[in-house]
Amino acid sequence: MVTTPHHTASEAGAKVLRRGGTAIEAVIAAGAALTVLYPHFCGLGGDAIWVLADGSGRRQTIMGIGQAAEHLPPLDAIPQRGPLSALTTAALVDSWGEALRYSSENWQGKESLATLLADAIELAAQGFPVSQSQKHWHAFRASEIPGWPGFEAHFVTQGIQRQPQLAAVLERIAQYGHREFYEGELAQRIANGLEAARSPIRIGDMQKTAARMVDPISMVYRGVELLAPPPPSQGVTTLGIMGVLSNFDMANVDPSSAQFYHLCVEAVKQAFLDRGTIADPDFVAQACYYWLNETVLSRKAAAIDRHMALPWPDTHRTGDTVYLAAVDNEGRCASVLQSTYYDWGSGVLLGDTGILWQNRGAAFSTDPASPNVLAPGKRPFYTLNPGIGLRDGKPHLLYGTQGADGQPQTLTLLLSRLIDHGFDPLSALSAPRFLLGRTFSDTRDNLKIENSVGDGVMEALHVMGHETIAIPALSALAGQAGVIRLNTDGWIDGAHDPRSDGCAVGI
Repeated sequence: MVTTPHHTASEAGAKVLRRGGTAIEAVIAAGAALTVLYPHFCGLGGDAIWVLADGSGRRQTIMGIGQAAEHLPPLDAIPQRGPLSALTTAALVDSWGEALRYSSENWQGKESLATLLADAIELAAQGFPVSQSQKHWHAFRASEIPGWPGFEAHFVTQGIQRQPQLAAVLERIAQYGHREFYEGELAQRIANGLEAARSPIRIGDMQKTAARMVDPISMVYRGVELLAPPPPSQGVTTLGIMGVLSNFDMANVDPSSAQFYHLCVEAVKQAFLDRGTIADPDFVAQACYYWLNETVLSRKAAAIDRHMALPWPDTHRTGDTVYLAAVDNEGRCASVLQSTYYDWGSGVLLGDTGILWQNRGAAFSTDPASPNVLAPGKRPFYTLNPGIGLRDGKPHLLYGTQGADGQPQTLTLLLSRLIDHGFDPLSALSAPRFLLGRTFSDTRDNLKIENSVGDGVMEALHVMGHETIAIPALSALAGQAGVIRLNTDGWIDGAHDPRSDGCAVGI
């Protein structure tokens, strides 16, 4: 099975599985298609994080995170858009190379990168109907887009979207391999485009870009071992939330009740208290073992008042991402998020390449006291945190979501519904969600919650002290998540978010 936020990308991955390809190969094909189909959320100018697992006990994380430029301009503040937000390189393409090597060495994968990029190349060259999601985010940024050079001529709002320049770039990667993006003639064209746009990234920064293979971090929740990417990802935050919830009998809390939402929100708050110290472990020591210590998590749970909300001011990071996952005929699993950070990234379109660069540099701080302060060669705090849940050492759940700060919040609801309450993937994805904190459309630190929870739940949460605001059911603010579940009877079920254009395709 493969799941993505666009049905055409899901089909690209499914074709690989039908011909006997591995989960990694399917995800590369689907992910490449998404760089074309979902340019507002991901692209070649972005990053990716992978979590891999199989039934033999192998588990691995690929951290495809670009690093800050070596020669940075002095900045009192980092802009959210424009060339000075394009401060980090893009590691998505190198993550494809690392993943394909892992597939070949460990899963007997035989597909070539050229074959896996074929659907993406055809889509970029021949065109495709603009998705509802692209239309929404194009309209949402209508007032900003005129300030992004070349953007309006490149991306359409309706009809057929063609990207011939991007097709040519993908063809060159297919012909010369993934390192062409970083070291070849294409890399020089990209570097020239970045320099012309006044980004500080140069060819030397491109050449140093490399995805890393690292061990995932983990914790056990109700008998399911949850795997997450380590810092600078906020995967430790998602695990911390579930660790706090493990101190409550969530299986006996009605998942449609105000008490359920209250406990999830308060667990999020407790875990978020430590999130400001997450940073690149190459620069700042990370206290994952402390943050996930049972005593620490129990103390956080004890700080939760079951009847009253903790007052909450916190900085919100907006962001947009795509989640995709696959499981192959051997039960080998790949759970992946790829992103250009904000919708439409930095807004910087590079010369004649058709590549829209990410604004992940905006995730850095300029405060010298911050663990996440901008520095040459440093990777920023990272919101991407796809996951895999293991039962008895074998893959059981694949999950992840778009939504920056909302990612751990959405995963909290999904994991409790799936594990504590036995929801099937589509039911878990369709149920109401919340988003705690600021967004680009609401600067207050309130609790936004989909109105499908019902007036009674909204009123009860308000009485508990939550500053609640209703948002529409299946709101774009609530993220686009995906789930695949491997059941003990051999069946696989899965779905992608009804808030997206996507689906899961079973083979």
